[in-house]
Amino acid sequence: MDQNTTTPKRKRKEKSILMPSLIALLLFLFVSFSYYAYQIVYTPNVDTKDRDTFVTIPTGATYEQAMDSIEASGAIIDKLSLRFMSKLMDYDELVKPGRYKLEHGWGNRQVIGVLRVGQQTPVNLTFTNIRLRNQLAAKLATEIEATEEELDSLLNDDAYLATLGFDTTTIVSMFIPNTYQVYWTTTAPELMARMKTEYDKFWTAERKAKAEQLGLTPNQVSTLASIVQAETIKNDEKPRVAGVYLNRLQKGMRLEADPTVVFAVRDFTIRRVLNVHLQHDSPYNTYRYAGLPPGPINVPNISSIDAVLNPEQHKYIYFCAKEDFSGYHSFAVTHSEHIANARRYQQALTARNIMK
Repeated sequence: MDQNTTTPKRKRKEKSILMPSLIALLLFLFVSFSYYAYQIVYTPNVDTKDRDTFVTIPTGATYEQAMDSIEASGAIIDKLSLRFMSKLMDYDELVKPGRYKLEHGWGNRQVIGVLRVGQQTPVNLTFTNIRLRNQLAAKLATEIEATEEELDSLLNDDAYLATLGFDTTTIVSMFIPNTYQVYWTTTAPELMARMKTEYDKFWTAERKAKAEQLGLTPNQVSTLASIVQAETIKNDEKPRVAGVYLNRLQKGMRLEADPTVVFAVRDFTIRRVLNVHLQHDSPYNTYRYAGLPPGPINVPNISSIDAVLNPEQHKYIYFCAKEDFSGYHSFAVTHSEHIANARRYQQALTARNIMK
């Protein structure tokens, strides 16, 4: 008998030995795979190190560009597992643009889940200390995907602005300084429409009635408010300054507001308005032209607008900065009183060697 021939009995014995080993191996592999799968899905894979971390994915970005943006955030612990999970969840077919906040402790499933449905984190849009349209476009472009060029194009398009009830000289008054939540993917036309909606909400029936009592349109109120804002940073003084200019308008006097001259000259470094500046020919130069200028000289905030709508009732016609440089002003009813106040301020400027 051939000794190399395996008997059926021996085969059954070998099979009975191999089966438990194979089952044990398969069980080990199953447990190992399950544990790894659990880690891929649920184990925290985002470390923001106590800082807000955002991922921005531009419109039209490919899967690889999106993954590069996510990894560039520096918050992903295991990049390989994230990519594995993204493929399992078909993220390569579902890339959506937007700005997304990564939360500390998120697992891969949470990260990809938010990205694939486009669950953006809103942007808190704010704008202050804006004078010119191009400055406004530049500021807005830092907050949303729309470019400065796209925004600037709309802000300079008279035909388009007319559909909103504005023109290039008044459009900045449509932007009421506040904090607005918008999505990063908001387009330039969408943002303009949103700001028009917010403007209409701001100009309530009560505010419109107050403007009408003053003989002003909302745009004119914003124009005067921009002058008041340029004159004083003190909110408690704004109604008094507004009262001065309204008194001048009612008397048919020129406003003679220094900030309008600075705006006309376009030299915002001027600290001391001189005769040479007063001669500059511009409709914004309220020393040469009576009434309000064509439009706002900055984007007036709510406190400035409400100061014009609720002015202090007084007889002051003049004011100038106090010589103590406190930011407040000295007010006068007569020209002689004003000259005395102005002389003290001019002397203080000279003492500090402020010549322009």
